[in-house]
Amino acid sequence: MNNIKRLKNVIPELGCDALLITNQINRLFATGFKSSAGALIVTEKDAWFIIDFRYLEVAQQSVKEANVVELSSGNTYTDIIDSILKENNVKSVGFEDTHIPFSTHKDWVEKFGVELIAAQKKIDEIRNVKSRNDIDQMIKAQRLAEKVFNEILPLISTDVTEKEIAAEIIYRSLKNGADDKSFDPIVVSGAKSSRPHGTPGNEKISKGFLTIDFGVNLDGWCSDTTRTLCIGKPDDEMIKVYETVLKAQKEGIAAIIAGAKGVDVDAAARDVIKEAGYGDYFEHGFGHSIGLEVHETLKASPLSKDILPAGAVISAEPGIYLPGRFGVRIEDVLYITEDGCENITKLPKELIVI
Repeated sequence: MNNIKRLKNVIPELGCDALLITNQINRLFATGFKSSAGALIVTEKDAWFIIDFRYLEVAQQSVKEANVVELSSGNTYTDIIDSILKENNVKSVGFEDTHIPFSTHKDWVEKFGVELIAAQKKIDEIRNVKSRNDIDQMIKAQRLAEKVFNEILPLISTDVTEKEIAAEIIYRSLKNGADDKSFDPIVVSGAKSSRPHGTPGNEKISKGFLTIDFGVNLDGWCSDTTRTLCIGKPDDEMIKVYETVLKAQKEGIAAIIAGAKGVDVDAAARDVIKEAGYGDYFEHGFGHSIGLEVHETLKASPLSKDILPAGAVISAEPGIYLPGRFGVRIEDVLYITEDGCENITKLPKELIVI
């Protein structure tokens, strides 16, 4: 993962002399180097990666398309950035406007004496389009998550708590090689399954639906998977709801192609749920883009204005939630192509009854 060249290419579009990248995820996207601190300056011709001594040796070995500059004792990042900008006669800088606090913006204006130009939207556009190598890395993360899911299935019963299953997911993710979880696992059962982002509790798993939503982070890339199981035999309405959600997901997936509108993809799934009589019980969007963060900027929802580009990766996760009774959500992850999409999730979607 190295996207410094891609950032250089958009500098003329932004109408600035340089880009300043300080956000941790944007730095990782640009350099492929993970660190808790650092700054990257990119011009059309050159790049500088400023890092402190904790990471210096590894950065010098890993960051190939930027000059690695040590944050020396007695200097601040702002001091070194200012020096590089002045040495290179930079008069305008694109910055991460949705990540930078007002106080930092104010300090930069006073210190650097340059024009600051909002650039995060353009950075997001670049990040939304993944390379084939990026997708291969995301598939590795997804396969690891699926291995974890298959390992926890035999552990699920009414004798264990929701929290115990959530803890097993985290433990087995790390044991199988994940760097971290991509978000706190959602494990909710019985009546709690009607809560889309419910919190695992200390109570034992209840009979009825059990929703498990989790992801891993591997080499910076996130996975995101949801499956709804049933503890005990489901009744007729539970089966109807499950089959409706599955059909809605399939219709939404069928509508995904490069250039599709996010709102239209959402509508394809939402119409199925409305026709089944559950339109009032699907209140979140069909999906969101995913990559180095589990929630990136593209959306397939009723209010979305996004056009889905080839190379984007988006979740497909419709759901029906009947308050106080039960809920169902099924989630896959899709790689958008010119002629449709590639589903990188391989877990089966038939209802598992335990």
